[in-house]
Amino acid sequence: MSELKVGVLSCSGEECLGGTISRLATRKILEELKFVKTVTLCLPLYLAGGEEERNFAKVFPTISVDGCDKLCAKRSTEKYSGKISGSIDVSKIIGIENALNTKIIRNKDLKDEHLEMVDKVASEIVKEIGRISPDSYSGKSFGGCGCGSE
Repeated sequence: MSELKVGVLSCSGEECLGGTISRLATRKILEELKFVKTVTLCLPLYLAGGEEERNFAKVFPTISVDGCDKLCAKRSTEKYSGKISGSIDVSKIIGIENALNTKIIRNKDLKDEHLEMVDKVASEIVKEIGRISPDSYSGKSFGGCGCGSE
């Protein structure tokens, strides 16, 4: 069987805490998740027409991680690459008030409570990956992504 690969497209919003939490949670699973190869897709590049990003999301299961209920990552993935395999709205996990917090957005300002939010969201990403059918991986290969593999 081919190596399991999943794309994760996280929020790129920098004006509120939800975007920061979504990016940190995505980074956490990229570094810690070992049973499947996760690849992060760049939302700004994706939106700007990045063929490699869009093609990866067409070929491999992809999960969006949005910082708020605008769902920019989910909507853009579905618009340019088709149905996604899973979607996470960080504001539903940490609360809309926390997600839209504009006072604490930089990594250096985060406190333990915010790092707990990162862990909670990362756990939800892992659950979404676990829901993906193994059949959606088999036999797929793609040599055009920017992740340096294949």
